[in-house]
Amino acid sequence: MSDDDYYSEIASNNSKNGEESFAKKKFGMQKAELDEQLREYIAEWKKQRAKEEEELEKLLEKQAKRKLIRAEQEKKLAAKTREEEEKVRKVAAERKALEEEQKKKALEEAESKRQENFDAEKEKVRMKQGARALAARRITKTEEQLEKEMKMSLGIRIRPLDLDDMDSNDLRSKATQLWETILSLETDKYDFEQRQINQEYELKQLKERQHFQLRNKAMKKGLDPEAFTGKYPPKIRMFSKYERRTDTRTYRDRKTLYEGGWDVMRAEYLQNIWTEKYDEWSRRQKTRLVKWFGERPGKKVGDPETPEGEEEGAAGFTIEKEEFEEEDEGNQDGSIEGKAASPEKHQC
Repeated sequence: MSDDDYYSEIASNNSKNGEESFAKKKFGMQKAELDEQLREYIAEWKKQRAKEEEELEKLLEKQAKRKLIRAEQEKKLAAKTREEEEKVRKVAAERKALEEEQKKKALEEAESKRQENFDAEKEKVRMKQGARALAARRITKTEEQLEKEMKMSLGIRIRPLDLDDMDSNDLRSKATQLWETILSLETDKYDFEQRQINQEYELKQLKERQHFQLRNKAMKKGLDPEAFTGKYPPKIRMFSKYERRTDTRTYRDRKTLYEGGWDVMRAEYLQNIWTEKYDEWSRRQKTRLVKWFGERPGKKVGDPETPEGEEEGAAGFTIEKEEFEEEDEGNQDGSIEGKAASPEKHQC
């Protein structure tokens, strides 16, 4: 190691030691400042905490006061609602008691009326039984006893006249009085007889009208005309013994059904089928036949020319006519030649 290296190493060591001492002094100063700042922060935090605790105590006191006030208000509200419910309950109880009292009065009145009606019916029955017993006694009595009782009752009702004590004027006045009495009685008798005749005629008309209305009602419902006019109500007519439903057809419908109704239904069915088939045939695709040698098939010498529109129908008619004639010939002959001739004609 040379001297220069040695001195340079010593110098470097001295510089390092100086820097370390300076750094230590600086770090000690910063630590003191930090401690001071920390103390100030702690003191400030304590003050802030004391203030917050004080505010929290105030809030807790305020909350407790509010709880007390709310409890008092709830007590008052509960008492008020209890009073209102009690009031409503009392009103309902009074109304119920009033209704029960009214029902009780109505039941008592109905019971009293029922008892009165029962007593009246009982009295009527007793009177009827008495009248029947009297009639039975009369029936058991003989004619002599009945005549004797009738004379006794007439003697009580009609007093005998003292003709010996009357003069001519008294007799005349008594005769006129008896004549007027007889005349009034005969008049009343005639009036009652005519009234009876009129009532019988009106009853007869009412019965006829009722009979006519019942007949119409039965015919509207599809029943027999005399269904409602009998003694008992009409039987329920079922549609058939296999279907459990009432018959809603009228009497006229059933009558026409059994009087050739099936023929009419069959004719209508066939008519509907014919119309459907005819519509299908009319909607078919029509094809024009080919002209052979510039003439229509089946045209005779001297016939006029066929217009374009009528050519289709005429051609179809002639072809169908020829086919029908060929079929007739085949049926009549029944020979092999006839059968072979039909395709030859078609080929021509």
